[in-house]
This record gives sequence, C-alpha cells and structure tokens, in this order.
Amino acid sequence: MIRVMKMMMAATIGLAMMPQAAGAQVLGSDAAACTSGGGPAILARIEGLKDRKGNLKLELYPANEEDFLQDDGVLVRAGKTFRRVQVPTPASGAIALCIRVPHPGRYALLFTHDRDGKNKFNFWSDGAGFPANTKLGRRKPPLASALIDVPNGVATTTIRAQYLRGLGGFGPVE
Repeated sequence: MIRVMKMMMAATIGLAMMPQAAGAQVLGSDAAACTSGGGPAILARIEGLKDRKGNLKLELYPANEEDFLQDDGVLVRAGKTFRRVQVPTPASGAIALCIRVPHPGRYALLFTHDRDGKNKFNFWSDGAGFPANTKLGRRKPPLASALIDVPNGVATTTIRAQYLRGLGGFGPVE
C-alpha cells in the first residue's frame, strides 16, 4: 500500500513539474519532448503575432558568434548543432512551439514568422524574435539575445514577435 501511494505521489509530482503551455496546444514535430516533460527540449510561447498567416519556425544554433544564424547547410555539413521546427500558423489560440535539443546545455534560439509562406525571410514583412525579447532595431541581433540554457528536462521561454516598424527597425507590434 505504501509503495502504491509513493508511486501515485511521484506521478502527481511529475505531472506538476511538466511545462505548461498556458492553455496552448504544443505544436511542432518535437511536441512530445515537451509534453512528456522528458526533454531535453525548449518550449517557446509565442506572443504578439501581427496576423495569423504563413508559417512559424524555431531554429536552434550553437551558442557561439561564428555559428549564430549561419546557413543551416554549412552547420549540418560541419556536424554542428542545427535543428528546425516549422508549423502552419494556427488560426487562433495561444501558441507554444517545442524543439528538441541534442543534450542539456546552452544554445541560441531564433523564432521567425514567415508570413508569405515562401520559406525565405522577407525583411519587409516577416517577423522574428529571440528569448531575451530586446528590441531588435536595424542591426543583426547580438548572440546574447538568443541564448537559452536547457536542463535535462524542458526549458521554457516566452518570445515576443517583432516586425519592421519604419525607420526604427524591428520592434513589437503595439
């Protein structure tokens, strides 16, 4: 009886420790890594979309200046960390995307909103965001804005999408 009670308590604690997506369905081909709580993975809650068109992407890069935002083909050929999860933008509701990581550690994470669905970043219409949520402006974002530490389980982050806003560069939609 005591053993059964301990198992039930462990299961309850395990469920309580699983990352919550604030009522959102966890999206992406890696969703099970986040919903099971096993990881290692990143659960990214996405806020501030300009609209509900196109596709949403999370991309995982090595946490160093040389490889940050490098072409994915170059990274893959060199045997370096690169992973992408892409989903159609849901018509409504909260958005939570999951991406697996190879092992616990520090990574760089990029979110993009490909509004025209052409799978190529359009500076004039597409959105982007990073875990630090600092205003992107008109420059290449610093590596520090994209860094995220992933434990044995699931790291959670909220990313606010930013879009071109005139001469000031990229910023959140008001």
